[in-house]
Amino acid sequence: MAKIGAAGFSTAASLNPGPPTSMLRRLLRDPVTLFGLAVILATVLAALLAPQLAPYSPDEQFFDGLSLEGAPLPPSERFWLGTDLLGRDLLSRLIWGSRTSLLIGVVANGFAVLLGTLLGVAAGYARGWLGAVIMRFTDLMMAFPALLLAIALAAIFRPSLWIVALVIAMVNWVQIARIVYTETSSLVEREFIEASRAIGAGPLRILLSHVLPHLVPTMLVWGTLGIATTVLLEATLSFLGVGVRPPTPSWGNIIFENQTWLTTAPWLVVFPGAAILLLALAFNLVGDALRDALDPTQRGRD
Repeated sequence: MAKIGAAGFSTAASLNPGPPTSMLRRLLRDPVTLFGLAVILATVLAALLAPQLAPYSPDEQFFDGLSLEGAPLPPSERFWLGTDLLGRDLLSRLIWGSRTSLLIGVVANGFAVLLGTLLGVAAGYARGWLGAVIMRFTDLMMAFPALLLAIALAAIFRPSLWIVALVIAMVNWVQIARIVYTETSSLVEREFIEASRAIGAGPLRILLSHVLPHLVPTMLVWGTLGIATTVLLEATLSFLGVGVRPPTPSWGNIIFENQTWLTTAPWLVVFPGAAILLLALAFNLVGDALRDALDPTQRGRD
């Protein structure tokens, strides 16, 4: 999450993002970015086509899905990734779990970006006592460790798919709020904003016509990078038992359910762990590429 702040995604970058076709060419020229896009596309397709792609139902327990000793079966011709401790097909659960993990990642991060942008814009434009109150509240939220706060909120509410998404959004909005506040505070001091005020434009028109369009690149980059963090946080909450409740599959609770078999049946942890790692890496790679493509200081170096 500190990546955007450390990179210094400046207001100047958001003021001149360049032609969309030029940005698209920059993205498609980079093989690392193409790899990230391919992983994201494959995950999205798996989530959308789960009923068609999954060999079995994710909750179907096979009588012959366990060994005579009651142990999960290793990968085989019938069960490509093996079975879990209840005799369910691991591949089917991973495919259906991509729906849960991706849905929570997109919904929770989208809500976090929306909330953080609204509060950051309000604080940066209004300033005065209102801006001070919003930013002091933001600082207070940033003082709490995100994981501990998410665990506390998840423990208060009964965990479900949408409650987990809401909990994650409530702990992830603070970073984007701080970034948007900084950019908005800089924007409102610029000459074209003063000119708009001089000709009688109201605050709402200035925000919609001049401020928010310049914040779109920042929101786009943060939205892409933030999905990786959100997917990891959902997996962590599910692994700790305060995330999505079984039998609904998610990559995190698959690891949680099968962690006791790590030494004897490592595929139960390795495959969902690899899926989480690949998806988080893919969104980080694409987010980094978007940040570079939208930064005008990088355009003359190709």
